[in-house]
Order: sequence, then C-alpha cells, then structure tokens
Amino acid sequence: MTVRNSRYPTLLDIAKMLDPDGKPARLINMLTQVNPMFDDMPFFEGNLETGHRATLVTSLPAPAYRAMNEGVLNTKGTTDQVDFGCALLNDFSSIDVELANLGGNSGMARLNNAQLHLEGMAQKAASTFFYGNSRTSPKEFTGMAYYYSDAAAESGENMIDAGGAGSDNSSIYLVGWGMDKVFGIYPKGSQVGLQHKDHGIQIEQNAGGVTGAQLSVFKDEWIWRHGLVVADWRFAARAHSIDISNLTGGGAADIINLMSKLWHRIHNINVCKPVYYMNRTIFQFLDEQRYDGVKAGGGITYENVDGKAIPFFRGIPIKITDALLETEANI
Repeated sequence: MTVRNSRYPTLLDIAKMLDPDGKPARLINMLTQVNPMFDDMPFFEGNLETGHRATLVTSLPAPAYRAMNEGVLNTKGTTDQVDFGCALLNDFSSIDVELANLGGNSGMARLNNAQLHLEGMAQKAASTFFYGNSRTSPKEFTGMAYYYSDAAAESGENMIDAGGAGSDNSSIYLVGWGMDKVFGIYPKGSQVGLQHKDHGIQIEQNAGGVTGAQLSVFKDEWIWRHGLVVADWRFAARAHSIDISNLTGGGAADIINLMSKLWHRIHNINVCKPVYYMNRTIFQFLDEQRYDGVKAGGGITYENVDGKAIPFFRGIPIKITDALLETEANI
C-alpha cells in the first residue's frame, strides 16, 4: 500500500493548483479566517532576549497629615517584576523543483504554496493569542484567556459571567491596547513581524524519509517571534460562558448588556485603544439584538472605516475573530 507523502506537495497536489491550460491557478482558500487582533495590537521590542520584563507598582507610599512641629514616618512604594515570554513560530516548505516548474511558472507555484503556509501561521498565532498557555505548553506564549480565567484572582474583577453551562460556550473580549497596558512584543534585538526566507534550491537528504535519497527542492522558511504582555489587567475584560446553544432560546445572553458591563470594567477607556472581539456567531445575535436596540435608541452604530462598514458600540469598534471558539468550558 502506498502512503501519500505529507512532507512535500505531490503531483496530485500540484495538479490541483493548475488551470486547465496547465498554468498556475489563482487559489480560492476556503479555509481562511478573519483574525484582526494583529492589525490592532501595538508591538514593541522586549527588554529581554526571550521576551519582556515588566515592572509593576504593587503599593504606593502612604503620606500622612501632620500638625506643626510634628514629624511623620518615612514611607515607600513597592514594585514587582513579571516576565512575559515570546514564542517562536516556525514553518518550512519544500517543493520538488520539477513539480514547481510544471506549467512554466515556478514563481506562481511557490506563491500559491506560500499563501497556505502564511494562513496557517496566522491561524496558529491567533488561536494562541486567546488560548495559549506557556505553563502547560512551554513553547507557546500565554494568551488572553489565561489572564481572565480565575474569578478569585485580582483580574477576576474584569470577568463577566454570562451564565452558560456545559462546553458549548464562547467569550467576548474588550481589549484596551497601549504601551504599559496590553501590547505585543518581539524579542530584544530581533525583527518585528513575520519574516520569510527564500533558501532557493536546496538538496534535501533522506528525501521522503528514504535513507540516502536526495531531492532538489525550492526551500522556503517562515519565522515569527512574538508574544503578548498584559501589563495592566485593568485594561482588558472578558465576558465568558456565553452559551451558544441558548442564543436562539429564551435564555439567550444579552450581548449588548454584556458589552456595556465590559466597557465599565476598563480602568480608563480614554487612555487606550479599545476594541471588542467576538466570533461571528455571537456577532450575528448581536446584530439581531441591535435591530431592536436601534429602534429603541440603543448605542450600536455603523461607521465607514477604510471603506469597510465597521460596527461601533459607544465609539469602540466591534471586530469578528474566527479564533474565538464555541467549545469553551464553563468557568
């Protein structure tokens, strides 16, 4: 029995990327996702080769009123330091040179292949942004859900329980982006953003897992060093346990009410760049609830931003992200 090689695109894979005239086709990727967080997130160079060390104020000096000729005690504030790690997201692509040359345009064949790898990188990073946990998966960076998963923790003040049960729940996040608040990082001395390295034609050894086999391939590499810093938990909030199965019933969560509560949890909405994030299922029901809200004078409006109709709530954009699951457990 022949096992299809998953390390290299096969003739069948390449054939499915060609038009009937044998030229490379324009790919229609039905697996693309919408994940706008990395468009909104400010990125700063970390102060560590492995991430960023944030110095947090934990207490303030305690001044006292005094009378004339009466002394007061010296007081001091205290600080603590927390390290936020970066992760290295890496991927390689190898295409048989002869296969890539089918159709007479190896560049287009490589571009089509690159689009798939770039989408895979983006989806992996977006999922980690919400659900990454370096404590259980040390190769990842820690994502938003970890910081807002314990109602008994200090950051529990910024968690809103939507009352869902079971394991078919989702969340809405309001993130207040900004330096010293919530922001992205890349390691000290490295480059920001996703980098592509064209290694040209390489001779791969032990090709296809066969000892001694050699193969001429076009070799590409993608590297993305990035992490997330929640320096001040007061500048993000999460409405969790939104029961998806109940959205069509009488016990549906009031999405606008949840968003209003999130707005009130942000420490100072005027000193950050706030954005709401939700998946498209919750957005659909928000849209239906918005219809009634607008008729009653509610606070949801649409504004045209860069040619796109983006919904706003209290002046804050609402954005769809496919990375937010509908299979979250109840907290």
